[in-house]
Amino acid sequence: MLNLLEDKIDTPLGPLWILCDEQFQLRAVEWEEHSDRMVELLNIHYRISGYSRVASHNPGGLSRKLQDYFDGDLAVIDTLPTATAGTPFQREVWKALRDIPCGQILSYGQLAAQLGRSGAARAVGAANGSNPVSIVVPCHRVIGSSGALTGYAGGVTRKEWLLRHEGYLLI
Repeated sequence: MLNLLEDKIDTPLGPLWILCDEQFQLRAVEWEEHSDRMVELLNIHYRISGYSRVASHNPGGLSRKLQDYFDGDLAVIDTLPTATAGTPFQREVWKALRDIPCGQILSYGQLAAQLGRSGAARAVGAANGSNPVSIVVPCHRVIGSSGALTGYAGGVTRKEWLLRHEGYLLI
């Protein structure tokens, strides 16, 4: 059985759940009002093997590091370890998301092409939307081909805030 250590922090965008395993690898990061989605993803990925959620204050220093990100230490998220389940394609997309530099964006089509899967923008979008470790696996850095801020499970307002926070100036 997988024990997930959980904490919740206050951020400028609202309360944020942080769940990690006992090796302090992030398994889920989700906004409080979307915790139902987080539970759904946890059940999809871990129900068969079993998991439990255990309250923990600042497990492995992860809560503090995420707070540091919101306080302006943008590089800290590049150092945070993750361990995600998901399909091989989803994990490939999520790995590619971590390679998008802070302050930069890609379109879903550009990300698909970068993965050698031109024409798979919708599949990339679907994988992006099922990312269980938002912010750290920066799905907010992917936008529509027209430049529209689309497809962020935490809401477009949060996506815009995160992009501005990271130095991407929106037109």
